[in-house]
Amino acid sequence: MHGKTVLVTGSTAGIGRETARRLAMLGAEVVLVGRDPDRARTAADAISREAAGEATALTADLSDLAGLRRLADQVTERYDRLDVLVNNAGGMNAERRLTRDGVEATFAVNVLAPYALTCLLLPALRAAGAARVVNLTGGMPGGTIDPGNLQGEKKYLGWRFAHYNHAKTALMAMSHRFASHLEDEEVTVNVAYPGHAYTPGNQATPMRAFPYLYRPAAPLIRLLGPLLLSDMTKASRSSVHLASRPEMEGVTGAYVDAKARRAAWPSGALDARGQQAVWSACERLSGLRP
Repeated sequence: MHGKTVLVTGSTAGIGRETARRLAMLGAEVVLVGRDPDRARTAADAISREAAGEATALTADLSDLAGLRRLADQVTERYDRLDVLVNNAGGMNAERRLTRDGVEATFAVNVLAPYALTCLLLPALRAAGAARVVNLTGGMPGGTIDPGNLQGEKKYLGWRFAHYNHAKTALMAMSHRFASHLEDEEVTVNVAYPGHAYTPGNQATPMRAFPYLYRPAAPLIRLLGPLLLSDMTKASRSSVHLASRPEMEGVTGAYVDAKARRAAWPSGALDARGQQAVWSACERLSGLRP
């Protein structure tokens, strides 16, 4: 990774920070992106002291399209190319709410932001030649995509349904379609599943954000999470693999599991109707096309 420039969103803590740290240890120049400037700088400074590669920090609200545009402008002003974009940032809300752009927040952060940021940074990625886009899914994706409920318009939480999981399946559908759009280029798009991890984001998620059926297990997760799910090295394995491994050069449209093994895409992510609904929504809401 020496000589490579890598951007990792949501990298001030948890899986994103560990992904950034490990890529910097491999020699990459890593750009960390977070909402809080102090936390972003602290994380970047800590990684710079430890790693062989340099780490710098940028601040952005990824739920805001204007913020995404400012971030892309900063990146292109500072760097003549971008070798790897890791769309790691995600979010899980307890109730439906809208962003300043009028987009449902869970869809905005987990689906629209990776789509829009990839579109905005495509010139920098193309300039790198064999560039890579790595999108992180999460939770329990794999259900059917409901084109009429992409932004939780009809249903946000249920006995087993969580809009967060629905959004992560939509992210996978968008990523698969994005890879198809770029299949004749050197820019690859792949999806990493990190498995379950006790991240700061998960720790801050209130019990009411979980489907009703799983809420009784939430106290057990909080009890055992620090013991069983706190190893971010394991959780970052799949994203680091896709971002750095030589054997992944030129590979696009792949999905890897928590052990960095090629895995079958969930059927919901491959459904043509669902893919088209997600893609059309991303184009319409962002005003961007690759």
